[in-house]
Amino acid sequence: MTCVFCAITRGQEPATIIRRWSDAIAITPRHPVTAGHTLIIPVRHVQDVTEDPDVSAATMRAASELAVPPCNIITSAGPEATQTVFHLHLHLVPRTSTDLLSLPWDPRQSAGGEKW
Repeated sequence: MTCVFCAITRGQEPATIIRRWSDAIAITPRHPVTAGHTLIIPVRHVQDVTEDPDVSAATMRAASELAVPPCNIITSAGPEATQTVFHLHLHLVPRTSTDLLSLPWDPRQSAGGEKW
C-alpha cells in the first residue's frame, strides 16, 4: 500500500511546502479548515503518535516552531479517533473567534471533502 505522506516527504507527490527539517516537513493541506492550517509530517513513516515517542516528539517540536496562539495542534490515533491517513501527522490549526470551526471537524467541512 502506498503512503501519500511518504511520497510527499520524498518529493514524489506534489505539495505546498512551508518548511523542511531533517526529520519533518510542514505542508499546506489540500483543503485547509482555517487560514494558515498546516500539516506537520515526520519523514520517517510511523502509523500514529503512539508508535515511536522520539518521532512523535520531533514532529511536535517542528509544530511548536510554527505555532502562534491561538491555535489547535491535533493528531489522531486509530480510525475510531478519526484518523484517516495512517502516517503520523499533526494539524496546526490557527483559530479566530469568528472561524466557526467546531472540533473535531468532519472532512465534509472542507471544500471537496478530501482526507488531508
